[in-house]
Amino acid sequence: MWRLCLALIACLSASAQAPRIASYDIDARLDPKTRGIHGRQVLTWLNDSPDEIRELQFHLYMNAFRNERSTVMREAGGWLAERLKERNEWGWIDVKSIRLENGPDLTKAIRYIQPDDGNKDDQTVMAVTLPQPVKPGATIRVAMDFFTKLPRGVRRTGWHGDYYFVAQWFPKIGVWEKAGERYSTQGRWNCHQFHLNSEFYADFGDYNVNLTVPVGYVTGATGVQQSRSDDLQAQATIYRFSQAGVHDFAWTASPKFLRMERMFDPAKEVSARELSAIAKLHGIPEAEARLDPVRMILLIQPEHAGQAERHFRALAAGLKHFGLWYGTYPYRTITCVDPPYGAGATGGMEYPTLITAGTELIAAEDEQTPEMVTVHEFGHQYWYGMVATNEFEEAWLDEGFNTYSTSKILDKVYGPQTVPIRLQRIPVGGVLGLPKAGWDTLNRGVYLFQAKTDTLARNSWEYASESSYGVNVYMKAGLVLRTLEGYLGQDTMARVMRTYFQRWKYKHPATKDFIAVANEVSGQDVKWFFDQFFYGSNVVDYAVESVKSKKDEPKKGQYTTTVRLRREGEAVVPVDVKVRFKNGETVWEKWDGKYRWTDLKVTKAAETESVEIDPGRKIVLDVSFANNSWTSKPAQAPFVKWTANLLFWAQNLLLFVSSLA
Repeated sequence: MWRLCLALIACLSASAQAPRIASYDIDARLDPKTRGIHGRQVLTWLNDSPDEIRELQFHLYMNAFRNERSTVMREAGGWLAERLKERNEWGWIDVKSIRLENGPDLTKAIRYIQPDDGNKDDQTVMAVTLPQPVKPGATIRVAMDFFTKLPRGVRRTGWHGDYYFVAQWFPKIGVWEKAGERYSTQGRWNCHQFHLNSEFYADFGDYNVNLTVPVGYVTGATGVQQSRSDDLQAQATIYRFSQAGVHDFAWTASPKFLRMERMFDPAKEVSARELSAIAKLHGIPEAEARLDPVRMILLIQPEHAGQAERHFRALAAGLKHFGLWYGTYPYRTITCVDPPYGAGATGGMEYPTLITAGTELIAAEDEQTPEMVTVHEFGHQYWYGMVATNEFEEAWLDEGFNTYSTSKILDKVYGPQTVPIRLQRIPVGGVLGLPKAGWDTLNRGVYLFQAKTDTLARNSWEYASESSYGVNVYMKAGLVLRTLEGYLGQDTMARVMRTYFQRWKYKHPATKDFIAVANEVSGQDVKWFFDQFFYGSNVVDYAVESVKSKKDEPKKGQYTTTVRLRREGEAVVPVDVKVRFKNGETVWEKWDGKYRWTDLKVTKAAETESVEIDPGRKIVLDVSFANNSWTSKPAQAPFVKWTANLLFWAQNLLLFVSSLA
């Protein structure tokens, strides 16, 4: 009993700073025969606004898979509907009853609304008018009975054989935004329909969930497992999970999972030198920088058991570096799920304290897919999990921040040039003489093919295509942050990121809030930067147009070099220029990059050997590194430049195709 009490205390003390707006007590039973879940829940909801609220709005995400007429199916253009229609493998959620606890039945008041597109066939948002308004500061309890039919694995949820990944599965209340919160000018519900590209937005609360599954099913879920008991008569096992201070709950069950555990021990993973350096960088006591132990749980397919240590190492890398850089992970567990072959639609997903990664039967050590996915999905515990952005409207604040953070961790832990270039799983980079790439190079390679299609400042469902959504909120956003780091400097950027996380964890920030933190911490106004790269789609491209050296007749033995630089792109960024002379001297210049061209004139006792714009590759958004340099070797210059361009485009084409494979 005492161990249970300690576990419960640890669970409930986690995320003590998180506001309790929407808390759930849920009982759910999985029925493998119908692929359905019979559920009952009590929602405890706090009106923390100054408004009187006269209706409640709920997400019914699973109704996106109800038929071919939902908004998700229309946005998919037919392929998704055909996939589910082929064998009648639709999914849905039916709210059987809804009532105020100890109050009137509201079932007949249910109606479906479509705030985004007016599609009357879409039933992913449910509204219920209340008999009496919820007063400011008041709490209500709403009881619901529901049945959720799971689809075959699709868009982050569903079943495959006897594997179940259960997400977006219960009626989930939207977010009431107060006047002044994010972009609200008055109190309003923010409860979008489920779209093809968008993900989620919800308030924090506490979850206590009882899950009944068939005997023999290994189960994992958000939070800490509090108990497990068998009902032999019903041939069922009942699990109880609890977690405080989160904004969603997901779970998984399968009789085939191998369950493994490791403890993340910060005393072993973090050196005294690392801890001291982080504390000094951020000006905080070492006690504040220290990390907490975390139980790492892996639910892996038997055929992938040999890759278990790779997953654990990646989880530990995430816990260590996200923790040191931004703040300690506050929960007691992190569970990583390995979906079976054929259930890839549920892989690469994130929910509070529960992520899905995924691997292959044979995953070469130099192919970092298991590591990348595990680190990336863990990162969402920070960007989405604790800093709870509105992914419907500003997905980049989650996915872009996470792409930036993931690439930095992978470079640090596994090396900066470790991604082999593959085409249909075949390593072709070596055959073509191309070096291995870093993750930023991969992101950049994909970005270049749709660099100007959209701006970042768009609702998730308003991008030109699914691929443009991905390129912008993942790749471009990550590169924007890398370029901002190059401009501000690594230490300043590190302080910006930690300050932003600490200030906005357990809240709902907007892009303007990150810009304000960047301005404050850096002591500069970086609005110009975001105006171009967040609110605009122009590209960066600086080039060395020509270099001329001639003897300076009045000054014997001196040469005057004129370097003409040109801005080929529309975006403007200050650039460093390195000029090297044949006598070994080097001159560094800085150009504000504003006008279309400029001439740099330097007089030295030798002719110029080479010129390079942005030699440190700080501006990773530059769409062509091939025109950034010039060399004095005339016989080789045209060939070198042509070869560089060819290799550049070949490499990026392969990176783009590899990302789609």
